[in-house]
Amino acid sequence: MRDAHDSTPAPAEPAFAVSSNPTSGPALVAAEATTAGKEGASSGTEYRLDFELARKYMANILQFRILVMGRANAGKTTILQRVCNTRDNPEIFDGKGNRIESNIVRGTLQRGHHKIEHELIFSSNPAFVFHDSCGFEAGSARQFDDMKSFVVHCAAAGTLKERIHAIWFCIPMTDYHRTVTAAEQKFFNECDTGHVPVIVLLTKMEALHDLAMEELSDDGLAVGEAEEKAVEKERELLERWLAHIKGMLDKCNFPPKAYVSVQKMHEEGADCTGLVECTTNAMSEEGLQRLLISTQQSSMALCIEYAVKKTLIPKIESGIKDRFLTNVKDLQRELLGWFPNKYDVSSKSG
Repeated sequence: MRDAHDSTPAPAEPAFAVSSNPTSGPALVAAEATTAGKEGASSGTEYRLDFELARKYMANILQFRILVMGRANAGKTTILQRVCNTRDNPEIFDGKGNRIESNIVRGTLQRGHHKIEHELIFSSNPAFVFHDSCGFEAGSARQFDDMKSFVVHCAAAGTLKERIHAIWFCIPMTDYHRTVTAAEQKFFNECDTGHVPVIVLLTKMEALHDLAMEELSDDGLAVGEAEEKAVEKERELLERWLAHIKGMLDKCNFPPKAYVSVQKMHEEGADCTGLVECTTNAMSEEGLQRLLISTQQSSMALCIEYAVKKTLIPKIESGIKDRFLTNVKDLQRELLGWFPNKYDVSSKSG
């Protein structure tokens, strides 16, 4: 039986992991925007960038940088390990390229005492750089101020190389009685991340199985019958909690850009495709989308999907005349830009 103070929200209309509150980021190379809008067009204008200049600019950005936030035991490190396809701990750098000794690394990872400026890098995929918010969620005013200062600085950085490209905010379903705390509301009300998208991750979804079994038992079902209906019940609970969380955070001054659930991250080979795709779609700059897709190791299918969707289909839809004018090597370069280990066609003859 559930506690009388259980804050489980009432059943709501189904809600799925969807993007919300789309924002328009700055042009990657603003001077080269080719929008044919009228003078005085609104800031919501969609920009199309000069690919060659954007490609040269993005070539200097070799790492995708993510700030990971959330309560203690939200499964943050496990998610990063799955994304980077490893069980090893990351190496930690001080932000100036100096590695912190391994014995210090183990202690800081366990206690969460490393600084937010520190860079967490896994040797299995050094193209990802992670930062950890380091416990502001516990209620420390100083840590909140440090985090806010870091976020504002990185969001306003003059170059893409220096700034955070995305923020993952983890909310564990093990805490389903308090999915949205004062700390989360404080962040989304006071921290303007600008063009850096914040994606809310619902983590430790396996906790919903116990809750589903409890509710089914309360409905009078035997254990065997409850097990048969548990998956459907878990899906219902996820929809209910997602609607509840969205209902609270979307009212904040700076709500999340998207929401996604991540499941079975504790298992070897867990699927991170949904997380990567959600993060990619939350970004407005195609150069950063390309960087993330070519960096991730979760799915080659994503590389193919975005190469076709973002490059090949627009070329096909550009019309017969433009297609004949397309340089084959340029098209190859654009397509291969969505894949890891980029192949430099300019160095080949023929």
